[in-house]
Amino acid sequence: MKTLLIISGGLEAVPGIQHAKGMGFKTVVSDGNLDAPGFKYSDYQIVASTYDIEETLKLALQFNEQVRPIDGVISVAADVPMTVAKVAEALKLPGISMQTAQLSSDKFLMKKHFAEQGISVPWFAIVESASHLKKVMSEKDFSLIIKPVDSRGARGVLKLSDAVDFNWAYDYSRSYSPSRKVMVEEFLSGPQISTESVMLNGKGFTSGFSDRNYEYLERFSPFVVENGGQMPSALSATERQQVSTLAEKAALAMGITNGTAKGDLVLTPEGPKVIEMAARLSGGWFCTNQIPYATGVDLMGAAFKIVLNEPVTEAELIPKFQKAVAVRYFFPEPGILKSVRCQADYLDCEWLLRSGFFVFPGEEIEPVSDHTKRFGFVIATGQDASQAIDRAQKLIDSYKIETEACN
Repeated sequence: MKTLLIISGGLEAVPGIQHAKGMGFKTVVSDGNLDAPGFKYSDYQIVASTYDIEETLKLALQFNEQVRPIDGVISVAADVPMTVAKVAEALKLPGISMQTAQLSSDKFLMKKHFAEQGISVPWFAIVESASHLKKVMSEKDFSLIIKPVDSRGARGVLKLSDAVDFNWAYDYSRSYSPSRKVMVEEFLSGPQISTESVMLNGKGFTSGFSDRNYEYLERFSPFVVENGGQMPSALSATERQQVSTLAEKAALAMGITNGTAKGDLVLTPEGPKVIEMAARLSGGWFCTNQIPYATGVDLMGAAFKIVLNEPVTEAELIPKFQKAVAVRYFFPEPGILKSVRCQADYLDCEWLLRSGFFVFPGEEIEPVSDHTKRFGFVIATGQDASQAIDRAQKLIDSYKIETEACN
């Protein structure tokens, strides 16, 4: 029985842990939170922060020598490629290289590499200071995004405008960068797409293809917060193929020939462009719930088998059907959460795929500034994407969420 190390024990990793066990693998979960939800479902536990590369490596090597051999390492819904790559390298396991992990961890290096490899990306540049940011803003005749080069979950990401103070924007974005580096890039107009591909022997299979929903850009301005997405995409077959082809090229440019690649792309009038590419399994219940339901592709299972050196066939990666699914998020008033009540009988509906909350009574609902501040979610299905969206929104609207102001 092979043993899979999953470096992430958060709530979104739980379906992955359960799935790996269901496939007959032993699971060891590594997480710095003693109360990590994934620990309840794993066979073994390693207590180390997913971002602490050296501690995770030390404890993984100890486990490998003293408990049982580790046959594969991966993360589920956690953006920790350097940690995964370091363990894989030390144990001589299949996985991404340290170079690939570095590109996946630094958005500026990633875009620079893509540009050098002929991969279409928006205009971008490092910003050295607030005054430098002011200069760039005055020189460009298009909208700009500022972001940390090495953060995640939309932390520190801002859409710039004349109404945004450049000093504050620079300091705010920089505060979310472990390396204290920020960059700007052109804000691209056009449909935004989330892709998730399995690369198999250098060939990409993109079963994950979701239209991202940014309907609240004005509401939460200058913060850039996504309100879910939906499948199947509204793009034409030709447009989907263009996006999928670029996602495959970007993954190969990063050195991903076998494994998963999570992409954020925009279809512009000049064609698709890559915003980011991650060498990992996605969060947001994308790989765990949405893709399997919408396409019949066991993307997680394929990813597990690849890192465990188990055979994967191309047939496993080809969508069997196209069903509709949509995810939407709750955005209640900030404050101390008093109560949450559903005022309609939707919770037992067959079209409700999954729902949940991240804040509980007595805890604070913080103002929305990034994806970590979202209160909860709903994933609904339908005859088409429009119906799935309507159902998700109806369930959200049926909740009464009471808060009180913080002292």
